[in-house]
Amino acid sequence: MNVLIVGASRGLGLEFVRQYRAAGARVTATARSDDGLAALHALGAKALRLDVAQAASVSGLAWQVDGEAFDVVVINAGVFGPRSQGLEPPTQDDFDLVMRTNVLGPMRLLPQVAEALAPGARLAIVSSRMGAIGARTSASGWLYRASKAAVNSVMKDAALVLAGKATVISFHPGWVRTDMGGAGADIDAPTSIAGMRTVLASVKPGDTGSFFNYDGQRLDW
Repeated sequence: MNVLIVGASRGLGLEFVRQYRAAGARVTATARSDDGLAALHALGAKALRLDVAQAASVSGLAWQVDGEAFDVVVINAGVFGPRSQGLEPPTQDDFDLVMRTNVLGPMRLLPQVAEALAPGARLAIVSSRMGAIGARTSASGWLYRASKAAVNSVMKDAALVLAGKATVISFHPGWVRTDMGGAGADIDAPTSIAGMRTVLASVKPGDTGSFFNYDGQRLDW
């Protein structure tokens, strides 16, 4: 199996790399920092320097993966931004960082990796249940919520464009004990990633455009 993980220097992304490498997969993974790249090398992955928030960096990905045929692609890179509790307007800088990373990043990445997909590939964007609208009962972190609602829209459009070539889905990874999720979260990263890997191994073309919990439950938008 040939796998690409975008945003893999720590947390969920690094755990994706660890588990896929343990299963014997060939893994290409991206990170922004020297430390992140070193961690990927240590796991036996092919490490690429990439900052999804920078157009020039993303535009260089296509030639670095030219000739690849990825069976699985996971776009994991993301930031939370300000931890607001109500209608607290984000600063321009916070808005630009969160939307550029969480929404524009995947919109730039998808064309870069589309030609490097194997027939029948599975492509996942790590989103969040916080982006769901119908099931929402809290307004905390509303900038992050807006970005994840938007990236679910991006996923759906990618599913339409890549229909017949790849199964495209988005994930709620659970509330995970990472730097973003905090120490009080429900589950650990190995549990989240093992669940998402199981879903990725089992989805069929008819599932394209769907939003899944890490345990395989379908989520409403």
